[in-house]
Amino acid sequence: MRTLWMALCALAHLWPGALGGCAEAGRCCPGRDPACFARGWRLDRVYGTCFCDQACRLTGDCCFDYARACPARPCFVGEWSPWSGCADQCKPTIRVRRRSVRQEPQNGGAPCPPLEERAGCLEYATRQGQDCAHAFVPAFITTSAFNKERTRQAASPQWSTHTEDAGYCMEFKTESLTPHCALENRPLTRWMQYLREGYTVCVDCQPPAMNSVSLRCSGDGLDSDGNQTLHWQAIGNPRCQGTWKKVRRVDHCSCPAVHSFIFI
Repeated sequence: MRTLWMALCALAHLWPGALGGCAEAGRCCPGRDPACFARGWRLDRVYGTCFCDQACRLTGDCCFDYARACPARPCFVGEWSPWSGCADQCKPTIRVRRRSVRQEPQNGGAPCPPLEERAGCLEYATRQGQDCAHAFVPAFITTSAFNKERTRQAASPQWSTHTEDAGYCMEFKTESLTPHCALENRPLTRWMQYLREGYTVCVDCQPPAMNSVSLRCSGDGLDSDGNQTLHWQAIGNPRCQGTWKKVRRVDHCSCPAVHSFIFI
């Protein structure tokens, strides 16, 4: 029987129309389609009605040439667009980037990945160029990775591109946080999962979050005596927020990456 089956497969390659199947019928259908059938040998070595739809792999009634006639093609997407600007000024909001589908998945190929990503952001000036950083209370934070993307000139007209300031780092001990932080699983907000009560975290103060006059970040708690409960909120999910107490100010942050954030 095995020899007969191998002979049939060889015959199909030499003379595709001899055994019927998907190629001869010219059929390849998505999902489960009872009308997407042909006459020919099935993969279970039974001759008769066989199917050329995507679900035939699960039901075991594919035509013998389904894999060759209807190859799986994965989804292909293009490159990410540049990040948009913040949706609004002078308050926590979001920025967006998108990508488009270059090829839809076919015949059970890998599905398309997410086509849109959102991340929190905050702009420090109105559309008229007026500084509004003084209005930001409590401390708004995001992952330290964001510091690699933002530019001083784009984020705040108060800072010259030639301004060189080392900034500073604030260490806090987290006191409480809402359960919404642990629920975040989106790629650009997953960092919130690592916020934990009782841990020491580092928050970097750099331009443009640093006020160009006071050289401080809003909500930095620098004037606190260490016993005062301070409030923070994660950019990208306003329900992820909590309290912490100041530990100390240092020149450079040295916390692990998952516990390193920036004022924004």
